[in-house]
Amino acid sequence: MSHHDLDPICNTSDNPHFQDVLSQSLQNPARRGLLRGGLGLAGLAMLPGCASLTTGAPAAPKALGFAAVEKSLLDNVILPPGYQYSVLHATGDALDSALAAYSNRGLESDDWSRRIGDHHDGMDIYYIDANGRYSEKDTGRAVLCVNHESSADAHFMHPNGQTSNKVGGKKFTQFGDWDLGARPELEVLKEINHHGVSVVEIVKTPQGWRIKQDSPLNRRITAQTPVRISGPRASIEQIRSLMVTRWDTAGAMARGTLNNCGHGKTPWGTYLGCEENWAYYFQTTGEGPALTAKELASRKRYGVAAAAPAAGSTKSVSQGWHTVSSTDDRFARWNLAAVGANAEKDFRNEANTFGFNVEIDPLAPNSTPAKRVAMGRFAHEAAVCSLPVAGQPLAFYMGCDARNEYIYKFVSTAVWDPRDVGGGLVAGDKYLSEGKLYAARFDASCQGEWLELTIADPRIAKYSAYPFANQGDVLVNARHAADAVGATKMDRPEWGAVNHRNGEVYFALTNNSAANRTPGKTDAANPRAYMDLDGKKGMGNPHGHIIRFKESGHQATAKNFSWDIFLFGAEEDSGDANLSGLTAKNSFSSPDGLWFSKATGICWIQTDDGAFTDETNCMMLAAIPGQVGDGGKVTVKNKMVVGGAEQTGTQETFLGAALGEAQLRRFLVAPPGAEVTGITETPDGRTLFVNIQHPGELSKPLSSGSAPQSVWPGNQGYGVAGRPRSATIVITRKDGGVIGL
Repeated sequence: MSHHDLDPICNTSDNPHFQDVLSQSLQNPARRGLLRGGLGLAGLAMLPGCASLTTGAPAAPKALGFAAVEKSLLDNVILPPGYQYSVLHATGDALDSALAAYSNRGLESDDWSRRIGDHHDGMDIYYIDANGRYSEKDTGRAVLCVNHESSADAHFMHPNGQTSNKVGGKKFTQFGDWDLGARPELEVLKEINHHGVSVVEIVKTPQGWRIKQDSPLNRRITAQTPVRISGPRASIEQIRSLMVTRWDTAGAMARGTLNNCGHGKTPWGTYLGCEENWAYYFQTTGEGPALTAKELASRKRYGVAAAAPAAGSTKSVSQGWHTVSSTDDRFARWNLAAVGANAEKDFRNEANTFGFNVEIDPLAPNSTPAKRVAMGRFAHEAAVCSLPVAGQPLAFYMGCDARNEYIYKFVSTAVWDPRDVGGGLVAGDKYLSEGKLYAARFDASCQGEWLELTIADPRIAKYSAYPFANQGDVLVNARHAADAVGATKMDRPEWGAVNHRNGEVYFALTNNSAANRTPGKTDAANPRAYMDLDGKKGMGNPHGHIIRFKESGHQATAKNFSWDIFLFGAEEDSGDANLSGLTAKNSFSSPDGLWFSKATGICWIQTDDGAFTDETNCMMLAAIPGQVGDGGKVTVKNKMVVGGAEQTGTQETFLGAALGEAQLRRFLVAPPGAEVTGITETPDGRTLFVNIQHPGELSKPLSSGSAPQSVWPGNQGYGVAGRPRSATIVITRKDGGVIGL
């Protein structure tokens, strides 16, 4: 997601950063000499505490087999020589032949719940066998599930951009940038319905993969689709009591899913849409009875607006969907004001129904999606499953994508049974309704611990900042619970990914600003604070990095893990900040999407960048990783100018082995303004599906008369040219070979 400059810092707990833990470790004389002695930026030394991690290492990886793509500012998708792409589908494409082809002029007033949504993001593929059941093998027939994250660029969906009824109101183009006037109903309905997930049948033809219009499997899950509230049996009534609204006074059902960013695929063959920046869709106006201090604490911790905009304000962080009508529940639900006598009379609890992993059965079009509350409520960014082992529990790793937030793990109570493959939501009820939720704490000595979030922990039961009532309350307010147990604040944990070769887990930490990162505020997991030399994004940690960890004993149920930093993003001329030795062939900024190929072992890295875009558009890189502990300890040299005064400092951290150009190369560069996000492949590794999100994101308002920043994919012959569209592309080698090798 590209709009994190809007994020307030919701985590004001006093939980330690890595620097605090490091200081404790330095009090140990035996460790002090090890951590402080004889270190340089390029000098790697294996840590005694991590040396055992190299035991049983896989064979040395091969080099990548394609020529690195150069940086590009072109309005096209750029691939290596010998590769090609086609567009599978784009925003507005019709799922039914009865609907007209997309005009690309914002004229559509038909049912947008039967068109492809906007802002393509996480996705996965589900094969269908001859009997119409889920198959793990490529059958030439499949369903592709694609997240549709945001409406930040919804002005391209309306004839003249977004409007309001306020006299003299300005046009608005960015998320949360509206003039507080009432909004037209049809505009808002269109925006609501282009969120969610597209479930589309695709078939393999001699010309490549194509969508199958009119398939009975074609389906849109939108922000209005009825969904089931699912949770542990012992806590389900506690959970539902927090979700009571005028629409469902029992709190057993909710409506829709939105701002789905990263995703998850379950071993039994269902899809997890992960709700990320959902808090910004709500507003609080016309407050009646006062909210309790506890309700206000909950909203504040999740960044939900607790009050109407101040008098004289010209805009608000919200979509303005609530302005259409105060009586129509489709719009009134976005207003969290306590205007009724109790929660059954208004929508004060509506925000409690968002912030979850939403399970969808792609092959059961009449099934009701389920929000899996046992996995916790926060700004979900992907839910990646551990390697399934028969007879052992499953673990799902999840990031909370905001500054100073946490990495979480859910461990199922049920043990994996391969006979559940194809079991749909019944299997989901088995594995995702009962289990334990954990938050990660990282130590300074490359070790870490999973902290269970349970009301049985006195730190949670007696937490003064938010008085928990029961375990259901813990799950719905998981951020507070993670604060209470002392989880480690991280820098915007984005996508996670599991290396299928060894089960190690990777997380992208996208970037940070000088507000949080100065030489005096660095820590081992977030060790850089420096000036971006070209001035594009100022100071802090503008280019981000990727952290990885390995569970003790390779067990999903492990309470401890070992960690290091896999890669640091950087411009190749960043000097001491370029810790991973990047060159013009593999320099990158702001890692976001992460995904491992089962066919090749390649780790695909996708970027969502604003710091490097003066030189190149966002990109996707291929990496051949080693394993946790294959590098060693480094000392980072930091320097910034803060308040006119130069600040310097050093920070020790743990860095994986350098990959070099042979094992890390740029594979794709996107059109201007686009984020590269979402990827899956065919089992043979010969076809990649990749999403290009919000090309032309920085375009000026349509009313300005200026040309859009991008007009892709229309400029490449797909659909009607004129305005940019998010899209899913299909990448192949021209010789039909395996991609990347």
